[in-house]
Amino acid sequence: QVQVVESGGGSVQSGGSLKLSCTINRYPYGNYEVGWFHQGPNKEREGVAAIENYRSVTTYADSVKGRFTISQDNARSTLTVFLQMNSLTPEDTGMYFCAVGARNDPPFLDADRYSFWGQGIQVTVSS
Repeated sequence: QVQVVESGGGSVQSGGSLKLSCTINRYPYGNYEVGWFHQGPNKEREGVAAIENYRSVTTYADSVKGRFTISQDNARSTLTVFLQMNSLTPEDTGMYFCAVGARNDPPFLDADRYSFWGQGIQVTVSS
């Protein structure tokens, strides 16, 4: 069974940084894309960044361009995808989910494109 586990969340003041990690085990296909999704309080889940594994092509939501960076470490048997979040604002508060799905180039930010999801992790940015 595919396992997707997020880590690295927490609380930070506005303007601060956090780095989230997503560890994926047992994904059965050689080509994939991994996305990070944000769900703010009383808001719908939205894609913020995605990366595909072959050429590391990335996609970002306009709201995070220049502030967030997605990267991957697929050199080992376990895939880990990172989301470096800088210049955080209270609007970035919420749950962050990692998900994996079939590869697209460029990768999608649509949640429907992803098959396996983590439980999510909380990020709180105070003003």
